[in-house]
Amino acid sequence: MSETIIDVRGLTKRYGERTVVDAVDLQVARGQIYGFLGPNGSGKTTTIRMICGLLTPDAGSGSCLGLDIRSQARAIKRQVGYMTQRFGLYDDLSIEENLDFIARIYQVPQRRAKVAATLEQLGLATRRRQLAGALSGGWKQRLALAACLLHEPRLLLLDEPTAGVDPEARRLFWDQLHELAAGGLTVLVSTHYMDEAARCHALAYICYGRLLARGSGPELIARAGLAAREISGPGPALAALAQRLRADPELHSVGSFGATLHLAAASEARLDAALARVDDVLMAEGLRVTRADPNLEDVFIALMQGAPDNAGGA
Repeated sequence: MSETIIDVRGLTKRYGERTVVDAVDLQVARGQIYGFLGPNGSGKTTTIRMICGLLTPDAGSGSCLGLDIRSQARAIKRQVGYMTQRFGLYDDLSIEENLDFIARIYQVPQRRAKVAATLEQLGLATRRRQLAGALSGGWKQRLALAACLLHEPRLLLLDEPTAGVDPEARRLFWDQLHELAAGGLTVLVSTHYMDEAARCHALAYICYGRLLARGSGPELIARAGLAAREISGPGPALAALAQRLRADPELHSVGSFGATLHLAAASEARLDAALARVDDVLMAEGLRVTRADPNLEDVFIALMQGAPDNAGGA
């Protein structure tokens, strides 16, 4: 059996009358990259902060790194690397100075050697004297990750780490995460990007504070039981058709991808019924309908549509 790094049950947090995290259960094994997905305001950040000891839950219990999240929060924080949504280092210090400062806070043994090794590991050595404030989004992200790794944590908590970062930098970042996970580091990462979700070993989807689904990407797609189609043809005809289809209650999602529309519904029957209602357009415009595989985006849109909103008591 794999070692369980995160094991929390019934995790709950309330602000006034609003329950922002509602009885969340989460288990993450050592060496996993575990994706935490959900729309803005769904409770992802609050859950992450409770797991690493930055927030005390109002209900629920559990452990992180074998330590109790309530009574041993201070010890948890020393073994976790937490990368926030916003760049949190000092713009007026160089890359090397920022890392040296973080190493002092954590009282890293052989500090200078560790900083130098981390600069090399993350490809930052040639830029060591550059001010952090002058870095692009991708390089700031790499510096933030370096700061998280200095004290050799056993767990990385990454809160939307690639927001605003270009595709190449995102790809390199995820390559680094997989290298770290292969070495035994556990990663819990929140993301909005479906291509990133597909690169995780396991996923959890939270919406309006409630955990709606857990499992690997293929497991979630299979469990959802959705049906999908693609419609291809001239752009103007597709744009007009998309408007009609998005108003159809039988369809969970209608996405435009160049000269193709991707449709998903809860079943083949519902999808066929929706297509029958626009058969006149399909025939008149010579549009082609083909079977398609449902994807993670289809699954998460369907889950979100069926979730009750928790904002009513706010």
